[in-house]
Amino acid sequence: MKSRSIYIGFDLREAEAFAVARASIDKHLSQSIPIHALVLEELVARGLYTRPTERRDGKLYDLLSRRPGYDGAMSTEFALSRFLVKSLARTGLAAFIDCDMLVRTDFAKLFDHCETVDPGKALYCVQHAHAPASTIKMDGQAQTVYPRKNWSSVMVIDCDHPANKALTLELVNSTPGADLHALCWLRDADIGALSEEWNWLVPDRAPKIAHFTAGGPWFADYQDVPYADEWRAVRAGLSL
Repeated sequence: MKSRSIYIGFDLREAEAFAVARASIDKHLSQSIPIHALVLEELVARGLYTRPTERRDGKLYDLLSRRPGYDGAMSTEFALSRFLVKSLARTGLAAFIDCDMLVRTDFAKLFDHCETVDPGKALYCVQHAHAPASTIKMDGQAQTVYPRKNWSSVMVIDCDHPANKALTLELVNSTPGADLHALCWLRDADIGALSEEWNWLVPDRAPKIAHFTAGGPWFADYQDVPYADEWRAVRAGLSL
């Protein structure tokens, strides 16, 4: 069995969501797997994240990602730092998830699936065909549209796979965000497909990971979304 690690995106505006996501993993985990926060400030300080960025009016803008119709605004601080997970983990299977998630099962089962049911892929994700109906999400953030949207919100990366040698620090720090989210360094054959229950965007049935992609109960306007009560139950057990 390969070594395993989990990385959760962290944004100070969603610190409460991060805490619940982490606690929901711990609640069900059947084996010892290290869980890490992906904090942009720390990655910058370590010289791992060097993309040119600007902060304006409380928002972070990625200058490499600007294109006609898109100013490069990022809805979270981990929008692009997620692609550093392979460099951070270095070996084994490394999972990344957004912080706006509620994990409702043993995360080890996801790693088990990758190693036993569909081994040999460079990366595993739910291959959504997601076209958001709204142009706004969460706390007023723009809902951007790009190919393979949300594929990268839950990823398991085999850091030892030859195809991931191309996922270098240079690539992560020099490539437009839309291309990274489209998994541009991989061939389609290198990408393993997970069932939607591992990243369920509209939680109206029983998923393994409920993803509050439009906004979750840590925001005032999203108190009554599906699975909000379950999220709050996990939140109630934390000392924040």
